[in-house]
Amino acid sequence: MSLPQDPMILYSFINTQLRDEYASLEEFCKSNHFDMEQITQTLGAVGYEYNRELNRFA
Repeated sequence: MSLPQDPMILYSFINTQLRDEYASLEEFCKSNHFDMEQITQTLGAVGYEYNRELNRFA
């Protein structure tokens, strides 16, 4: 699986995965061999931060 390159599509994709399949961003990244730092930087650049309590980017 590859991640969407567009930050807005990435935001939607990851939040959907977190809501439907994974208990945390860490679990999502480990299960799919993604770089969590890269994801948080990409989404942070467009104003989104990961909220552990809500398990989503907002």
